[in-house]
This record gives sequence, structure tokens and C-alpha cells, in this order.
Amino acid sequence: MIVVFGALAVTAATAFTVPVRLADLVRAAVLAAAAAAHIELTRHAERQREYLRIEGAPYVDLKSVWSFAGLIVLPPALASLMVIWTYAVAWWRIWPSGRPVPLYRWVFSAATVLIATQAAVAVLAAGMHAYPGPPAGVPVPGLLDGVVLVAAGLLRWFINTALVYVALALSTPDITVKRLFSNAGEYVLEAGALSLGVLAAFLVATAPILLAAVVVVLVALHRGLLVWQFQQQSRLDAKTALASPRWWTHATEKVLGTARPFAVLLLDVDRFKAINDTHGHPVGDQVLRAVADAIRGEIRHEDVAGRWGGEEFVITLPDVADDRTLLAIADRIRHRIAGLDLTGLGGLADGVAQVTVSIGAVRYPAPGLESVDDLIRAADAALYRAKAAGRDQVCLAEPGPAAP
Repeated sequence: MIVVFGALAVTAATAFTVPVRLADLVRAAVLAAAAAAHIELTRHAERQREYLRIEGAPYVDLKSVWSFAGLIVLPPALASLMVIWTYAVAWWRIWPSGRPVPLYRWVFSAATVLIATQAAVAVLAAGMHAYPGPPAGVPVPGLLDGVVLVAAGLLRWFINTALVYVALALSTPDITVKRLFSNAGEYVLEAGALSLGVLAAFLVATAPILLAAVVVVLVALHRGLLVWQFQQQSRLDAKTALASPRWWTHATEKVLGTARPFAVLLLDVDRFKAINDTHGHPVGDQVLRAVADAIRGEIRHEDVAGRWGGEEFVITLPDVADDRTLLAIADRIRHRIAGLDLTGLGGLADGVAQVTVSIGAVRYPAPGLESVDDLIRAADAALYRAKAAGRDQVCLAEPGPAAP
């Protein structure tokens, strides 16, 4: 709520600093129409992007093309309305039925952009030769305007991103820096979107009909981004940001094809069903993320950790050549998970504040083990023995062929 009220306050403070002319209203209408066309043409892709998004990761907003263009060529009051317009149309058209995305999240996102927009307004008003309006067309003033635009764009991006990251960190205390920046590669596309915003600002003032070309480029960007997220979905588990079962298997098969010794750990969260039944699946999901973060914090860069399914996790450990080393690694992971402070997770009572795991471990090469499936069966048999022996412990796979 602080961010929302802050956005209202700064927007009201700058709204009447620059008078609105008829030409500004015409430009605003043209940009609003182009934004609506863009949102309409990409709404199906946007729905799929939302479904594929890794939980806990910030969302890269390609609607920023239109709000950034409005920031450049429109007075502050209309620039703020452009932000509100794009978010309102997106909410209406992308989620017209059932509203699976909470409204408060869209309101918060719009508020962060409004605050960032007012900061960028101050930069443009102080530095551009003719604000509001497109960059100068002559060399020296145009170059200076370009520098000011870059500064305004960077400030807008930084404030918006920082507010989102702070909100994520506060709402998800167990989130790690790695997961927080799990979609950092998309920011290259967001930088491209801001560049298109500069182009759109120039075109709306000189050749509005050519804004259709910007819409076409944005549709193509959405398709490329959707393909990238499909690839990420095939590699990463959306809930924990660890490797998906398919990707973990693929990576482990590559290790298997080398001459290097390695080991596999199969972990199972003890009494996880009781946590779900007692406290609900949202709390169970938080526990899974906390366990995943603990695993991530204990393994090396060359190790491959994945979520195998449900409450099971799997880890490939290259260059582990003896049982003593394997047991030491597995015990270190087990102790780290047992030491997690989960009292801050909503709904967890003191009696289940500690979460433990049982671990089955297997080394390769070993007699009877020829494939990843063999390794999983051997590790699963060892995990079963660890569970039967009282949980919260590590068991090594027994020598000889894995059980069928």
C-alpha cells in the first residue's frame, strides 16, 4: 500500500507542471490506440508467458514501449495516464475470465512504473532541449537529448526493478539471489523495448502511421520470448527453479557418457504429506522452495540438482570417487536442511518448524549400474532403507545389481 499511495502522491505532484495542449491529446490517443492493438495481438502469448513464469521471478514488461514513448512526448499528466491505460487494457484483455492473476499484483506493478515515470520526468524536464517532445534532429542537441533519454530510461528501469525486487524479497523471505535473478536474460529484451519506445516517440510526432511497424516488431518479440520461456520451462522446475526431471536426466546422461566417476543423491522430505494436510499446499510449496535453496547453497557449480517430483529431489555429483566423500556431502546437505529456520512460513506451527530429509546415495561406476534409470532405482532402494530406519539419515546403495 505504501508504494501505491506513493505513486498517487508523486503523480499528483507532477500532473500539472506542464500544460496539456490539443496536439498532446492527439498524440496520446494515437499511442493509446497502438498500445491497445499491441496488447490485443499478444494477449494469448502473454497468458502463456504468465503461466510459464518461474515463481518468485520478476516479470519483464514489454508494454513499457508505449508508456516510455508517452513519457518522452507527452506532458506528465498524460504520461501517467498512458501507464494506467496500458495496465488497465492488459488486465481487461489478457485476463477477461476468472482473473487468475491477482488484481493487487497488477496495481502494484502499475504503481512502481508510475513512481519510476515521475523520476524520469524530472530527468527529461531538466535535460532535454524541448520537453515534452521527441529528441532533436540536429547533431549536437540530438546527441545531448540521446544522453538524457538513456539516463531517464536507466533511472526508470532501476527504480521500477528495485521496487519489485524489494517487494519479492519481503513477500518471499526464503528467496535466493539466484532465483531472484533467474530471468535476468530477459532484461536485454526490456532494454530493446525502451529503445523501441524512443522510436515510437519520434514516430508519433512525425509519422504516426509507421507505429504499426513498432507493433509488428513487438508481436515478434513476444513470440521469441515465449519460445525462450518454453525452453526454460523444459529445463527448470517452476516451483523451485531447480532442474526439471527431464533436464536433470539429460545432464546426468552426459556425465554418464564420460569416464569420470560420479554419484547420485535422491532426497525425500520426511512426512511432507502431513505438512500439506495440516497447513495447506501453499505452506508445503514454501517448504519445498526452502529445501531447494538449501540444496543450492551446498552444492558446487558443476553439480546438477533437480526436483524429481512431489517432495523428492535429486543431485548429480561429478568426481565423487569414494563412499566416505559421498557420505560427507550427503550428511552436509541433510544437516543444512534440518537446520533451516522455517518458523516464518505462514501456518507452520512450532511442532513442525523443522523439516528433515532422508537420502539414498549411489556411486558410479558400480556393478549392475549402466543407465540413469539404474542409478535412480539403486538410490531409491537406499532411500527406502533410510526411511525404514527412522528417517533423517543417509543410506548408501547396496553393492551388486540394482533391484528391478
